[in-house]
Amino acid sequence: MASDTLFPDRRPSGEGILPSQEIRDLIDTGKILADGITEDQIQPSSIDLRLSDEAYRVRASFLPGKSTTLLNKAKSNGMLIETIDISTPALLERDAIYIIPLMESLDLPPNIYGIANPKSTTGRLDIFTRLITEPDAEFERVGRGYRGKLFIEVVSQTFPIIVQAGMRLNQLRFGRGKNSFVGDTRLRQLGGREFLIDIDEDSGQAEIDRGLRITVDLQGNSSGIVAYRAIKSVAPIDLSKINHYETAEFWEPIYKDYKRQLLLETGHFYILASKQRVRVPADLAAELLPYDLASQEFRVHYAGFFDPGFGYGMEGEIPGTRAVLEVRASQIPILLEDDQFVGRLNYYNMSATPDKVYGGSIGSSYQQQGLALSKQFKPDEQYISGPESAKTVTVEDSLEDVSDRDGAESQLTEAAEDEQPVFRLDFSERSVEHRISARNREQ
Repeated sequence: MASDTLFPDRRPSGEGILPSQEIRDLIDTGKILADGITEDQIQPSSIDLRLSDEAYRVRASFLPGKSTTLLNKAKSNGMLIETIDISTPALLERDAIYIIPLMESLDLPPNIYGIANPKSTTGRLDIFTRLITEPDAEFERVGRGYRGKLFIEVVSQTFPIIVQAGMRLNQLRFGRGKNSFVGDTRLRQLGGREFLIDIDEDSGQAEIDRGLRITVDLQGNSSGIVAYRAIKSVAPIDLSKINHYETAEFWEPIYKDYKRQLLLETGHFYILASKQRVRVPADLAAELLPYDLASQEFRVHYAGFFDPGFGYGMEGEIPGTRAVLEVRASQIPILLEDDQFVGRLNYYNMSATPDKVYGGSIGSSYQQQGLALSKQFKPDEQYISGPESAKTVTVEDSLEDVSDRDGAESQLTEAAEDEQPVFRLDFSERSVEHRISARNREQ
């Protein structure tokens, strides 16, 4: 468990999620391998992974297996449709499946494992991604002591997208010891001091049951917008463009219903916000896991990482931040109600407090805001706010330290990629409308 043999100049740290300084050590000691890794790839509890210069469009998704390498499998038996050069900007078509090698590879110690997630911008654009290692049989997981290349599977489900080598669609956390979350007893102790979540009158007291229970906000504030529904378009979204696209061309705002309900239509993708304002202290990390029924009405494709300091800052100076939720209805209309239980936030111990936390000082984009689209869309058309009693914060305000503000197409540093976590709920295929009551929530 101790790290003294790997990092002789560093005091051994304990079990838990590795902080930024230990990720930096993994790079310095050749355990994370790649040319040109920059400091802004290193987040408080993860590292951003970069696309390499080729993408392989394939006919179907598949597990890597142990019989051959991933790319050999992708190129054999008629699986490969085309090879795409993404060293310059290139189009990835909607609903097409791509396998893309990443620039980074690993040579991990035997006591270190990894867990991957898409980045926030990736999720808010309905881009489905998952990390693949070889040989292995589990997506998004890197086994202890893994040595080898990394790949990402990419499917953009709503919009065609333009990508280029060096872009960052996903991120990787490392851990030492057991991957176990903080128990309810400790969460209740912390929550009792309003340490984990900022409580407001509407949401009541924090509910802790196998993690912190998260509910959806269909009340909104003075703007009246409670959600955005994506409009499928043939026009592509260039992921390199910031504050560039007109919201109305790609998104339909949904306003508050007097019943505080929202009918999710089949085949559509939605952006919503949590009712709670989440806080993650600097010595903890978190992950938002989905609401899960035995009947599988909810299926999750990925969960959202929350960095140390999210909605909290270094010493509790931030009064909480709402989580952005992404929801897709498959073949069953779903009626959501205000304060509907949709997921659990699990907290994890850090092996040590990171030397930097989520916030504007490292280019984090959404430390104090609510419902918001990805950074490719013009912020002045969006409903972006914190608590009713707090100052309204726009994306431009939150990016003030990292944007050059030279126009609508100004380029931000890649540090701005570290955005507010999101998670997806994908409803299973049923033939009748299903209604879930916010007050009759799953126990």
